[in-house]
Amino acid sequence: MTRRLAEVAKKVGVSEATVSRVLNGKPGVADATRAAVLTALDVLGYERPTQLRGERARLVGLVLPELGNPIFPALAEVLGGALAQQGFTPVLCTRTAGGLSEADYVEMLLEQQVSGVVFAGGHYAEADAPHEHYFRLLELRLPVVLVNAATESLGFPQVSADDAVAVEQAFGHLISLGHECVGLVLGPEDHIPSRRKLAAFTASARRAGIQTGPELVENTLFSPEGGQAAVTKLLRRGVTGLICASDPLALGAIRAVRRLGMSVPEDVSVVGYDDSAFMNCTNPPLTTVRQPIEAMGRTAVTLLVSQIEGASVTAEELLFEPELVVRGSTAPVRVRSTALVD
Repeated sequence: MTRRLAEVAKKVGVSEATVSRVLNGKPGVADATRAAVLTALDVLGYERPTQLRGERARLVGLVLPELGNPIFPALAEVLGGALAQQGFTPVLCTRTAGGLSEADYVEMLLEQQVSGVVFAGGHYAEADAPHEHYFRLLELRLPVVLVNAATESLGFPQVSADDAVAVEQAFGHLISLGHECVGLVLGPEDHIPSRRKLAAFTASARRAGIQTGPELVENTLFSPEGGQAAVTKLLRRGVTGLICASDPLALGAIRAVRRLGMSVPEDVSVVGYDDSAFMNCTNPPLTTVRQPIEAMGRTAVTLLVSQIEGASVTAEELLFEPELVVRGSTAPVRVRSTALVD
């Protein structure tokens, strides 16, 4: 008992008396401290006292930005299935307009005393977003895994699709079809995966001896509407090929091409990213770069469960190679005589 008190107190950074009060269900301990002590028990492999046991000890938070983008429900399905196989119950949290923020969900999950959290597409990938709730989880030593690129200051284990390889594959495909004026549609400027894609785009163009510049790159919201607005600008600058940072952006790109009286792929080739559900059923079927979400999701759960069981895991980002899936939205270039005009 004394050894357990000492180990838990050291891990949480509180006195043994505080740990004892938590284990005996005594009042006078802050909720956050109580949650940290109970989490430390789980991480160190100690049984909780009978009165403190419950299903909450086997809960894992899954925090996603939305379910409208098909890639996120698909990822949630992989994560949920892998967690269930390990005996954990996922708690799905999605940010919606006017609803709970990511920080609000973290507070709720801590109150439920979850064993860990997996984040996907969260504020960790936005350099200018608030990150205080992540630092709190670090202080509490709660097991956490991030899916896809994050800011460098957090230090959580990460599993990511390789953004650089994705752009290299898409760019190489368009170049092989004769496209020399290629546009890039990204998410917001502070979005870390988008920054990685931009760097890879610039490097790929340089290696191919093709000129590029800011006029061929547009940042926008991750939505079909954002894609349509961005691509309308790029089409007026004469692009014949487009690389989009998500499939919804690519669908918006196709809409923009058609609104300007042109066709995909006859006049403009479009490449998406994710290979989310039903992209083979669009008109035309979308050429896209597939994220290996099955492998990424299962690895994320392995890293999380290892932390919960007290094992040390790498803090290095694990990169998974995506796969170019060629369908009907790309074709050899058909040169337009001039760029479109307003």
